[in-house]
Amino acid sequence: MRPMLKLLDDELVRQIIDEAFGLLMDPGVRVHNDEALELLTEAGAEVDLTSSIARIPESIVRDALQTAPSEFYLHDLDGESVVHYAGDNVHFDPGSAAITILDRKTQKQRDPTTEDFVDFIKLVEMLPQLDAQSTAFICKDVPEEIGDLYRLYLALNFMRKPIVTGAFGKDTWWTMKELLVTMAGGEAELASKPIAIFDVCPSPPLLWSDITCQNMIDCARSGIPAELVSMPLAGATAPVTLAGAVVQHAAECLSGVVINQLSQKGAAIVWGGSPAAFDMREGTTPMGAVGTWMIDCAYAEVGKALNLPTHAYLGMSDAKIVDVQSGLESSGGTILAALTGINMISGAGMMDFESCQSFEKLVIDAEIIGMAKRLVAGIEVRDEPIALTLMRSMGHEADYLVSPHTLKWFQEEFYIPSEVIDRCSYDGWQSRGGKSAADRASDRVDQLLGSYEARPLTDELRVELRRITTVAAQDFGMDELPPLPIA
Repeated sequence: MRPMLKLLDDELVRQIIDEAFGLLMDPGVRVHNDEALELLTEAGAEVDLTSSIARIPESIVRDALQTAPSEFYLHDLDGESVVHYAGDNVHFDPGSAAITILDRKTQKQRDPTTEDFVDFIKLVEMLPQLDAQSTAFICKDVPEEIGDLYRLYLALNFMRKPIVTGAFGKDTWWTMKELLVTMAGGEAELASKPIAIFDVCPSPPLLWSDITCQNMIDCARSGIPAELVSMPLAGATAPVTLAGAVVQHAAECLSGVVINQLSQKGAAIVWGGSPAAFDMREGTTPMGAVGTWMIDCAYAEVGKALNLPTHAYLGMSDAKIVDVQSGLESSGGTILAALTGINMISGAGMMDFESCQSFEKLVIDAEIIGMAKRLVAGIEVRDEPIALTLMRSMGHEADYLVSPHTLKWFQEEFYIPSEVIDRCSYDGWQSRGGKSAADRASDRVDQLLGSYEARPLTDELRVELRRITTVAAQDFGMDELPPLPIA
Protein backbone atom coordinates (compact mmCIF):
# COMPACT_ATOMS: atom_id res chain seq x y z
CA MET A 1 0.00 0.00 0.00
CA ARG A 2 1.37 3.40 -1.01
CA PRO A 3 0.94 6.16 1.60
CA MET A 4 -1.01 9.09 0.17
CA LEU A 5 -2.12 12.54 1.29
CA LYS A 6 -5.54 13.95 0.43
CA LEU A 7 -6.77 17.37 1.49
CA LEU A 8 -9.97 17.52 -0.56
CA ASP A 9 -12.93 15.19 -0.73
CA ASP A 10 -14.47 14.33 -4.08
CA GLU A 11 -17.34 16.78 -3.69
CA LEU A 12 -15.01 19.68 -2.96
CA VAL A 13 -12.89 18.82 -6.00
CA ARG A 14 -16.03 18.85 -8.16
CA GLN A 15 -17.11 22.21 -6.73
CA ILE A 16 -13.66 23.74 -7.35
CA ILE A 17 -13.74 22.58 -10.97
CA ASP A 18 -17.32 23.82 -11.45
CA GLU A 19 -16.45 27.25 -10.06
CA ALA A 20 -13.37 27.40 -12.27
CA PHE A 21 -15.58 26.74 -15.29
CA GLY A 22 -17.79 29.57 -14.09
CA LEU A 23 -14.85 31.99 -13.85
CA LEU A 24 -13.84 31.22 -17.43
CA MET A 25 -17.21 32.61 -18.54
CA ASP A 26 -17.55 35.43 -16.03
CA PRO A 27 -15.34 37.45 -15.70
CA GLY A 28 -13.41 35.46 -18.33
CA VAL A 29 -9.67 35.48 -19.01
CA ARG A 30 -7.56 38.39 -20.25
CA VAL A 31 -5.36 37.21 -23.11
CA HIS A 32 -2.77 39.63 -24.51
CA ASN A 33 -1.82 37.48 -27.47
CA ASP A 34 -3.46 37.93 -30.86
CA GLU A 35 -2.88 34.36 -32.02
CA ALA A 36 -4.49 32.92 -28.89
CA LEU A 37 -7.46 35.27 -29.20
CA GLU A 38 -7.93 34.15 -32.79
CA LEU A 39 -7.81 30.48 -31.77
CA LEU A 40 -10.36 31.10 -29.01
CA THR A 41 -12.66 33.00 -31.37
CA GLU A 42 -12.55 30.22 -33.95
CA ALA A 43 -13.36 27.67 -31.24
CA GLY A 44 -16.50 29.54 -30.21
CA ALA A 45 -15.38 31.59 -27.22
CA GLU A 46 -16.79 35.08 -26.71
CA VAL A 47 -13.84 37.39 -27.35
CA ASP A 48 -13.86 41.15 -26.76
CA LEU A 49 -10.89 42.47 -28.72
CA THR A 50 -11.11 45.87 -27.03
CA SER A 51 -10.54 44.46 -23.55
CA SER A 52 -8.73 41.28 -24.70
CA ILE A 53 -11.12 39.28 -22.51
CA ALA A 54 -12.11 35.81 -23.65
CA ARG A 55 -15.15 34.08 -22.16
CA ILE A 56 -14.62 30.35 -22.61
CA PRO A 57 -17.65 28.02 -22.46
CA GLU A 58 -17.36 24.80 -20.48
CA SER A 59 -17.84 22.72 -23.64
CA ILE A 60 -14.61 24.09 -25.13
CA VAL A 61 -12.73 23.31 -21.93
CA ARG A 62 -14.13 19.79 -21.80
CA ASP A 63 -13.02 19.20 -25.38
CA ALA A 64 -9.51 20.36 -24.54
CA LEU A 65 -9.36 18.08 -21.53
CA GLN A 66 -10.31 15.16 -23.75
CA THR A 67 -7.36 15.70 -26.09
CA ALA A 68 -4.70 16.65 -23.51
CA PRO A 69 -2.59 13.54 -22.79
CA SER A 70 -2.71 12.03 -19.31
CA GLU A 71 0.94 10.97 -19.49
CA PHE A 72 4.22 11.44 -21.33
CA TYR A 73 7.96 10.97 -20.77
CA LEU A 74 11.02 13.17 -20.63
CA HIS A 75 14.18 11.50 -21.88
CA ASP A 76 17.82 11.87 -21.00
CA LEU A 77 20.46 12.60 -23.62
CA ASP A 78 21.05 8.86 -24.07
CA GLY A 79 17.45 8.49 -25.23
CA GLU A 80 16.25 6.72 -22.10
CA SER A 81 12.85 7.63 -20.62
CA VAL A 82 13.62 8.79 -17.08
CA VAL A 83 10.76 11.08 -16.04
CA HIS A 84 7.23 9.74 -16.33
CA TYR A 85 4.60 12.43 -15.98
CA ALA A 86 1.66 10.23 -15.02
CA GLY A 87 -0.46 9.06 -12.11
CA ASP A 88 1.29 9.27 -8.76
CA ASN A 89 4.85 8.97 -10.08
CA VAL A 90 7.15 11.33 -8.19
CA HIS A 91 10.23 13.08 -9.62
CA PHE A 92 12.38 15.98 -8.44
CA ASP A 93 14.42 18.78 -10.00
CA PRO A 94 16.02 21.93 -8.58
CA GLY A 95 14.05 25.15 -8.57
CA SER A 96 14.47 27.50 -11.53
CA ALA A 97 15.26 31.14 -12.29
CA ALA A 98 16.92 32.26 -9.07
CA ILE A 99 18.56 35.67 -9.35
CA THR A 100 21.29 35.09 -6.74
CA ILE A 101 23.33 32.27 -5.30
CA LEU A 102 24.60 31.78 -1.77
CA ASP A 103 28.35 32.19 -2.07
CA ARG A 104 30.08 29.04 -0.83
CA LYS A 105 32.85 30.92 0.98
CA THR A 106 31.09 33.94 2.45
CA GLN A 107 27.58 32.46 2.76
CA LYS A 108 26.28 35.79 1.43
CA GLN A 109 24.09 36.24 -1.61
CA ARG A 110 25.76 37.42 -4.81
CA ASP A 111 25.25 37.51 -8.56
CA PRO A 112 25.81 34.14 -10.29
CA THR A 113 28.31 33.62 -13.10
CA THR A 114 28.95 31.11 -15.85
CA GLU A 115 31.34 29.15 -13.65
CA ASP A 116 28.72 28.92 -10.89
CA PHE A 117 26.11 27.60 -13.29
CA VAL A 118 28.38 24.95 -14.75
CA ASP A 119 29.29 23.73 -11.26
CA PHE A 120 25.61 23.58 -10.35
CA ILE A 121 24.78 21.47 -13.42
CA LYS A 122 27.64 19.11 -12.56
CA LEU A 123 26.40 18.83 -8.99
CA VAL A 124 22.86 17.94 -10.09
CA GLU A 125 24.29 15.29 -12.41
CA MET A 126 26.05 13.71 -9.43
CA LEU A 127 23.01 13.61 -7.14
CA PRO A 128 21.04 10.43 -7.85
CA GLN A 129 18.02 11.66 -5.89
CA LEU A 130 17.40 14.36 -8.53
CA ASP A 131 15.71 13.12 -11.68
CA ALA A 132 16.07 16.21 -13.85
CA GLN A 133 18.11 19.34 -14.31
CA SER A 134 16.75 22.88 -14.27
CA THR A 135 17.87 26.24 -15.58
CA ALA A 136 18.44 27.01 -11.94
CA PHE A 137 19.60 30.64 -11.94
CA ILE A 138 20.38 33.56 -14.20
CA CYS A 139 24.03 34.26 -15.04
CA LYS A 140 24.89 37.94 -14.69
CA ASP A 141 28.02 37.85 -16.87
CA VAL A 142 26.00 37.88 -20.12
CA PRO A 143 23.39 40.35 -21.41
CA GLU A 144 20.07 40.10 -19.59
CA GLU A 145 18.28 39.63 -22.92
CA ILE A 146 19.89 36.21 -23.45
CA GLY A 147 19.76 35.07 -19.82
CA ASP A 148 17.19 32.36 -20.57
CA LEU A 149 18.84 30.75 -23.59
CA TYR A 150 22.36 31.08 -22.16
CA ARG A 151 21.41 28.94 -19.16
CA LEU A 152 20.14 26.24 -21.48
CA TYR A 153 23.28 26.45 -23.62
CA LEU A 154 25.49 25.90 -20.57
CA ALA A 155 23.35 23.05 -19.27
CA LEU A 156 23.39 21.18 -22.58
CA ASN A 157 27.19 21.14 -22.52
CA PHE A 158 27.39 19.30 -19.19
CA MET A 159 24.14 17.42 -18.52
CA ARG A 160 22.70 14.05 -19.39
CA LYS A 161 19.50 14.28 -17.38
CA PRO A 162 16.42 15.96 -18.93
CA ILE A 163 15.83 19.60 -18.05
CA VAL A 164 13.05 21.88 -16.86
CA THR A 165 13.50 25.29 -18.45
CA GLY A 166 11.62 28.38 -19.62
CA ALA A 167 11.93 31.36 -21.94
CA PHE A 168 11.72 35.05 -21.04
CA GLY A 169 10.87 36.23 -24.55
CA LYS A 170 9.17 35.20 -27.77
CA ASP A 171 12.34 35.34 -29.88
CA THR A 172 14.63 33.67 -27.39
CA TRP A 173 12.25 30.69 -27.26
CA TRP A 174 13.16 29.93 -30.88
CA THR A 175 16.89 30.02 -30.13
CA MET A 176 16.30 27.66 -27.21
CA LYS A 177 14.38 25.35 -29.50
CA GLU A 178 17.29 25.45 -31.98
CA LEU A 179 19.69 24.44 -29.21
CA LEU A 180 17.43 21.54 -28.21
CA VAL A 181 16.92 20.39 -31.79
CA THR A 182 20.69 20.45 -32.32
CA MET A 183 21.25 18.36 -29.20
CA ALA A 184 18.44 15.90 -30.03
CA GLY A 185 19.56 15.42 -33.62
CA GLY A 186 16.53 16.91 -35.34
CA GLU A 187 13.00 18.25 -34.82
CA ALA A 188 11.37 14.84 -35.21
CA GLU A 189 13.80 13.31 -32.71
CA LEU A 190 13.11 16.08 -30.19
CA ALA A 191 9.35 15.67 -30.54
CA SER A 192 9.46 11.88 -30.23
CA LYS A 193 11.85 11.90 -27.26
CA PRO A 194 11.64 15.31 -25.58
CA ILE A 195 14.61 16.19 -23.39
CA ALA A 196 13.15 19.42 -22.02
CA ILE A 197 9.93 20.90 -20.73
CA PHE A 198 9.14 24.64 -20.68
CA ASP A 199 7.46 26.39 -17.76
CA VAL A 200 4.70 28.77 -18.91
CA CYS A 201 3.23 31.13 -16.32
CA PRO A 202 -0.16 32.84 -16.38
CA SER A 203 -0.31 36.03 -14.34
CA PRO A 204 -2.74 36.32 -11.43
CA PRO A 205 -5.57 36.89 -11.63
CA LEU A 206 -6.77 35.26 -14.85
CA LEU A 207 -4.31 36.79 -17.33
CA TRP A 208 -2.03 35.50 -20.08
CA SER A 209 0.78 37.80 -21.21
CA ASP A 210 1.78 37.94 -24.86
CA ILE A 211 5.18 36.32 -24.22
CA THR A 212 4.07 33.41 -22.06
CA CYS A 213 1.06 32.65 -24.20
CA GLN A 214 3.20 32.59 -27.35
CA ASN A 215 5.75 30.32 -25.66
CA MET A 216 2.94 27.88 -24.84
CA ILE A 217 1.59 27.96 -28.40
CA ASP A 218 5.04 27.44 -29.89
CA CYS A 219 5.73 24.53 -27.53
CA ALA A 220 2.50 22.83 -28.55
CA ARG A 221 3.18 23.18 -32.26
CA SER A 222 6.77 21.98 -31.91
CA GLY A 223 5.97 18.87 -29.88
CA ILE A 224 7.73 20.23 -26.77
CA PRO A 225 5.93 19.67 -23.44
CA ALA A 226 4.81 22.71 -21.46
CA GLU A 227 4.28 23.03 -17.71
CA LEU A 228 1.65 25.47 -16.45
CA VAL A 229 2.90 27.49 -13.47
CA SER A 230 -0.08 29.33 -12.04
CA MET A 231 0.87 31.62 -9.14
CA PRO A 232 -2.12 32.84 -7.12
CA LEU A 233 -1.08 34.73 -3.97
CA ALA A 234 -3.74 33.98 -1.38
CA GLY A 235 -4.78 37.26 0.22
CA ALA A 236 -3.03 39.47 -2.37
CA THR A 237 -3.78 38.52 -5.99
CA ALA A 238 -6.17 35.68 -5.11
CA PRO A 239 -8.83 34.97 -2.49
CA VAL A 240 -7.40 34.63 1.01
CA THR A 241 -9.08 31.28 1.58
CA LEU A 242 -7.01 28.30 0.51
CA ALA A 243 -9.92 26.75 -1.37
CA GLY A 244 -10.55 30.08 -3.13
CA ALA A 245 -6.92 30.24 -4.27
CA VAL A 246 -7.27 26.70 -5.63
CA VAL A 247 -10.35 27.77 -7.61
CA GLN A 248 -8.38 30.64 -9.19
CA HIS A 249 -5.49 28.30 -9.93
CA ALA A 250 -7.85 25.86 -11.62
CA ALA A 251 -9.39 28.55 -13.81
CA GLU A 252 -5.98 29.86 -14.91
CA CYS A 253 -4.70 26.38 -15.69
CA LEU A 254 -7.87 25.34 -17.51
CA SER A 255 -7.54 28.39 -19.77
CA GLY A 256 -3.96 27.33 -20.47
CA VAL A 257 -5.01 23.79 -21.34
CA VAL A 258 -7.55 25.23 -23.79
CA ILE A 259 -5.09 27.52 -25.59
CA ASN A 260 -2.49 24.75 -25.66
CA GLN A 261 -4.87 22.19 -27.17
CA LEU A 262 -6.36 24.65 -29.65
CA SER A 263 -2.79 25.23 -30.85
CA GLN A 264 -2.16 21.50 -31.29
CA LYS A 265 -4.45 18.73 -30.16
CA GLY A 266 -2.63 16.14 -28.11
CA ALA A 267 0.19 18.48 -27.07
CA ALA A 268 1.71 17.55 -23.71
CA ILE A 269 0.67 19.96 -20.96
CA VAL A 270 1.22 19.76 -17.18
CA TRP A 271 -1.04 21.06 -14.41
CA GLY A 272 1.41 22.95 -12.21
CA GLY A 273 2.09 26.07 -10.24
CA SER A 274 3.94 28.10 -7.65
CA PRO A 275 1.32 29.75 -5.43
CA ALA A 276 1.86 31.25 -2.01
CA ALA A 277 -0.08 32.13 1.11
CA PHE A 278 0.76 35.85 1.24
CA ASP A 279 2.39 37.00 4.48
CA MET A 280 0.35 39.98 5.67
CA ARG A 281 2.99 41.04 8.20
CA GLU A 282 5.98 41.26 5.89
CA GLY A 283 4.37 41.63 2.47
CA THR A 284 6.22 38.54 1.23
CA THR A 285 5.35 35.35 -0.64
CA PRO A 286 6.54 32.49 1.60
CA MET A 287 7.31 29.20 -0.11
CA GLY A 288 7.88 27.45 3.23
CA ALA A 289 4.49 28.28 4.75
CA VAL A 290 2.10 25.46 5.54
CA GLY A 291 -0.66 27.35 3.72
CA THR A 292 1.47 27.40 0.57
CA TRP A 293 2.04 23.65 0.87
CA MET A 294 -1.69 23.07 1.25
CA ILE A 295 -2.62 25.12 -1.83
CA ASP A 296 -0.05 23.18 -3.88
CA CYS A 297 -1.19 19.77 -2.72
CA ALA A 298 -4.85 20.67 -3.14
CA TYR A 299 -4.47 21.96 -6.70
CA ALA A 300 -2.53 18.80 -7.57
CA GLU A 301 -5.55 16.78 -6.45
CA VAL A 302 -7.69 18.83 -8.82
CA GLY A 303 -5.25 18.17 -11.67
CA LYS A 304 -5.34 14.45 -10.97
CA ALA A 305 -9.15 14.52 -11.00
CA LEU A 306 -8.91 16.03 -14.49
CA ASN A 307 -6.52 13.21 -15.51
CA LEU A 308 -3.59 15.54 -16.17
CA PRO A 309 0.09 15.24 -15.23
CA THR A 310 1.04 17.41 -12.25
CA HIS A 311 3.83 19.70 -11.05
CA ALA A 312 4.51 21.94 -8.06
CA TYR A 313 7.17 24.21 -6.63
CA LEU A 314 7.72 22.69 -3.20
CA GLY A 315 10.65 21.77 -0.99
CA MET A 316 11.88 25.36 -0.75
CA SER A 317 12.65 27.57 2.22
CA ASP A 318 12.39 31.27 2.92
CA ALA A 319 15.51 31.16 5.12
CA LYS A 320 18.47 33.30 4.06
CA ILE A 321 21.14 30.82 5.19
CA VAL A 322 21.32 27.03 5.44
CA ASP A 323 19.95 26.69 8.96
CA VAL A 324 17.24 24.97 11.02
CA GLN A 325 14.47 26.92 9.29
CA SER A 326 15.84 25.86 5.93
CA GLY A 327 15.65 22.18 6.85
CA LEU A 328 12.26 22.45 8.53
CA GLU A 329 10.54 24.16 5.62
CA SER A 330 12.23 22.16 2.87
CA SER A 331 11.46 18.79 4.45
CA GLY A 332 7.83 19.66 5.11
CA GLY A 333 7.11 20.71 1.54
CA THR A 334 9.07 17.85 0.00
CA ILE A 335 7.36 15.13 2.01
CA LEU A 336 3.85 16.51 1.50
CA ALA A 337 4.46 16.82 -2.25
CA ALA A 338 5.69 13.23 -2.44
CA LEU A 339 2.72 11.96 -0.44
CA THR A 340 0.39 13.80 -2.82
CA GLY A 341 2.00 12.02 -5.76
CA ILE A 342 2.98 15.17 -7.69
CA ASN A 343 4.82 14.12 -10.84
CA MET A 344 7.50 16.83 -10.92
CA ILE A 345 8.48 18.61 -7.72
CA SER A 346 10.68 21.65 -8.34
CA GLY A 347 12.48 23.58 -5.66
CA ALA A 348 15.51 21.72 -4.32
CA GLY A 349 18.27 24.14 -3.38
CA MET A 350 16.06 27.23 -3.39
CA MET A 351 15.69 29.71 -0.55
CA ASP A 352 14.73 33.33 0.16
CA PHE A 353 11.29 33.29 -1.47
CA GLU A 354 12.37 31.32 -4.55
CA SER A 355 15.07 33.87 -5.42
CA CYS A 356 18.35 32.26 -4.29
CA GLN A 357 20.09 28.94 -4.97
CA SER A 358 22.47 27.25 -2.54
CA PHE A 359 24.84 24.40 -3.39
CA GLU A 360 24.88 23.26 0.24
CA LYS A 361 21.11 23.34 0.55
CA LEU A 362 20.83 21.34 -2.66
CA VAL A 363 22.80 18.40 -1.27
CA ILE A 364 20.84 18.50 2.00
CA ASP A 365 17.59 18.64 0.03
CA ALA A 366 18.77 15.61 -1.94
CA GLU A 367 18.82 13.65 1.32
CA ILE A 368 15.30 14.86 2.14
CA ILE A 369 14.21 13.75 -1.33
CA GLY A 370 15.80 10.35 -0.83
CA MET A 371 13.83 9.91 2.39
CA ALA A 372 10.62 11.12 0.76
CA LYS A 373 11.01 8.69 -2.12
CA ARG A 374 11.55 5.85 0.34
CA LEU A 375 8.46 6.91 2.26
CA VAL A 376 6.14 6.82 -0.75
CA ALA A 377 7.55 3.47 -1.86
CA GLY A 378 5.72 2.10 1.17
CA ILE A 379 6.19 -1.14 3.06
CA GLU A 380 6.46 -4.28 0.95
CA VAL A 381 6.17 -7.93 1.84
CA ARG A 382 9.59 -9.32 0.94
CA ASP A 383 8.96 -12.88 2.14
CA GLU A 384 6.00 -15.18 2.66
CA PRO A 385 5.40 -15.65 5.50
CA ILE A 386 6.65 -12.18 6.44
CA ALA A 387 8.87 -13.17 9.37
CA LEU A 388 7.56 -16.40 10.86
CA THR A 389 9.98 -18.81 9.16
CA LEU A 390 12.96 -16.52 9.59
CA MET A 391 12.35 -15.86 13.27
CA ARG A 392 11.73 -19.52 14.03
CA SER A 393 15.04 -20.37 12.35
CA MET A 394 16.85 -17.71 14.38
CA GLY A 395 15.12 -18.60 17.62
CA HIS A 396 16.14 -16.40 20.53
CA GLU A 397 19.47 -15.45 19.02
CA ALA A 398 19.81 -11.75 18.08
CA ASP A 399 22.20 -12.40 15.24
CA TYR A 400 20.26 -10.72 12.44
CA LEU A 401 23.19 -8.44 11.69
CA VAL A 402 25.09 -11.31 10.06
CA SER A 403 22.05 -13.06 8.63
CA PRO A 404 22.01 -13.57 4.85
CA HIS A 405 18.43 -12.27 4.98
CA THR A 406 19.67 -8.94 6.34
CA LEU A 407 22.42 -8.72 3.74
CA LYS A 408 19.87 -9.43 1.01
CA TRP A 409 17.31 -6.78 1.99
CA PHE A 410 18.78 -3.97 4.09
CA GLN A 411 19.72 -1.69 1.18
CA GLU A 412 16.22 -1.94 -0.26
CA GLU A 413 14.41 -1.61 3.04
CA PHE A 414 16.39 1.33 4.41
CA TYR A 415 17.28 4.68 2.89
CA ILE A 416 21.00 5.03 3.51
CA PRO A 417 22.01 8.71 3.42
CA SER A 418 25.37 10.18 2.57
CA GLU A 419 27.69 11.57 5.23
CA VAL A 420 25.69 14.83 5.07
CA ILE A 421 23.39 13.17 7.60
CA ASP A 422 25.15 12.48 10.90
CA ARG A 423 24.23 9.17 12.53
CA CYS A 424 27.38 8.38 14.48
CA SER A 425 27.85 8.60 18.24
CA TYR A 426 28.71 11.87 19.95
CA ASP A 427 32.32 10.76 20.28
CA GLY A 428 32.37 9.69 16.66
CA TRP A 429 30.93 13.04 15.59
CA GLN A 430 33.60 14.88 17.55
CA SER A 431 36.38 12.71 16.12
CA ARG A 432 35.25 13.68 12.61
CA GLY A 433 35.57 17.36 13.36
CA GLY A 434 32.26 18.06 15.10
CA LYS A 435 30.93 19.65 11.93
CA SER A 436 27.45 21.06 11.42
CA ALA A 437 25.15 19.74 8.69
CA ALA A 438 25.91 22.83 6.59
CA ASP A 439 29.67 22.16 6.89
CA ARG A 440 29.20 18.51 5.98
CA ALA A 441 27.10 19.60 3.02
CA SER A 442 29.92 21.86 1.87
CA ASP A 443 32.33 18.92 2.02
CA ARG A 444 29.85 16.84 0.03
CA VAL A 445 29.65 19.52 -2.67
CA ASP A 446 33.45 19.46 -3.02
CA GLN A 447 33.47 15.66 -3.17
CA LEU A 448 30.77 15.44 -5.84
CA LEU A 449 32.23 18.17 -8.03
CA GLY A 450 35.60 16.46 -7.80
CA SER A 451 34.02 13.17 -8.91
CA TYR A 452 32.14 14.58 -11.92
CA GLU A 453 33.15 13.06 -15.23
CA ALA A 454 32.21 14.72 -18.49
CA ARG A 455 29.73 12.82 -20.62
CA PRO A 456 30.54 12.26 -24.31
CA LEU A 457 29.81 15.32 -26.44
CA THR A 458 31.46 15.73 -29.81
CA ASP A 459 33.56 18.78 -30.59
CA GLU A 460 31.28 19.45 -33.56
CA LEU A 461 28.22 19.54 -31.32
CA ARG A 462 29.89 21.84 -28.78
CA VAL A 463 30.94 24.21 -31.58
CA GLU A 464 27.42 24.32 -33.03
CA LEU A 465 25.79 24.99 -29.64
CA ARG A 466 28.26 27.83 -29.08
CA ARG A 467 27.67 29.26 -32.55
CA ILE A 468 23.90 29.38 -32.02
CA THR A 469 24.28 31.08 -28.66
CA THR A 470 26.93 33.53 -29.88
CA VAL A 471 24.68 34.70 -32.70
CA ALA A 472 21.99 35.52 -30.15
CA ALA A 473 24.49 37.27 -27.88
CA GLN A 474 25.82 39.42 -30.73
CA ASP A 475 22.36 40.91 -31.21
CA PHE A 476 22.79 42.46 -27.75
CA GLY A 477 26.37 43.68 -28.05
CA MET A 478 28.32 40.65 -26.81
CA ASP A 479 30.72 39.45 -29.49
CA GLU A 480 32.20 36.56 -27.53
CA LEU A 481 30.63 34.37 -24.85
CA PRO A 482 32.46 33.83 -21.54
CA PRO A 483 34.93 30.93 -21.74
CA LEU A 484 33.33 27.56 -21.15
CA PRO A 485 34.86 25.91 -18.07
CA ILE A 486 36.79 22.77 -18.94
CA ALA A 487 34.68 19.67 -18.31
